[in-house]
Amino acid sequence: MASKAAYKRLTKEYVTMQKEPPPFVWAAPDEKNILTWNFLIRGPADSPFAGGEYHGVLQFPSEYPFKPPGIKMLTPSGRFHPDKKICFSMSDFHPGTWNPAWSVATILTGLLSFMLSDEMTTGSVTSSDAHKRAFAARSHAWNIVQPRFKEAFPEYCAPQIRDLPNMGQQPHQAPSPQPLFAPSAAPAAPPVPAAGAPSDKAAAPSDDAGAWTTSLGRVLWEKWRWGLFLVLAVMVSRFSSA
Repeated sequence: MASKAAYKRLTKEYVTMQKEPPPFVWAAPDEKNILTWNFLIRGPADSPFAGGEYHGVLQFPSEYPFKPPGIKMLTPSGRFHPDKKICFSMSDFHPGTWNPAWSVATILTGLLSFMLSDEMTTGSVTSSDAHKRAFAARSHAWNIVQPRFKEAFPEYCAPQIRDLPNMGQQPHQAPSPQPLFAPSAAPAAPPVPAAGAPSDKAAAPSDDAGAWTTSLGRVLWEKWRWGLFLVLAVMVSRFSSA
């Protein structure tokens, strides 16, 4: 059973995983036990694991984040023994080197880096690049018939392999936080017509032209009105003098 600290920490890490998934990695806790996480790793394009889909499990202790998890990879890969604990610096084989600041994302990114290396340890196997490519090509077909995979990742069980949320083409960016009080919107700039497209001004008189015409009419009317008034005043003055 998860301690209060472990439950709070793992809940927060799942939210972070959804917002900012690391490249080639995805993970989610078991619905019945937050201490058990299923993960997926996709092989980078420039590696012998390209096109591969690797399912594994993280088993967290109730003392997490103060103790490291056990790590297994279930999908045959040519790099690790299936369903056997892997020994590396972020696993429960090395509690002395564990750092409580590390997270699910950190662990899986480290596991991917270790997977791409040639370092041998408990849980690893030796195979050629050709064997790794062969395992990668068969990995998705192997996964989708495994009950554990189907239960953990039903959305990835289609015959066609599906990309993870972050496949490493570009850095994943979370949506920018919205301000509490949004400033007044600035006036929108007028649209720029595409090259070769007819101009709105050519199609119909613009509002600016209409406004200019109205203003000119008013000015002329003011001048003529005062001119007529002066002419009438002069005529009245002459008639009065006569």
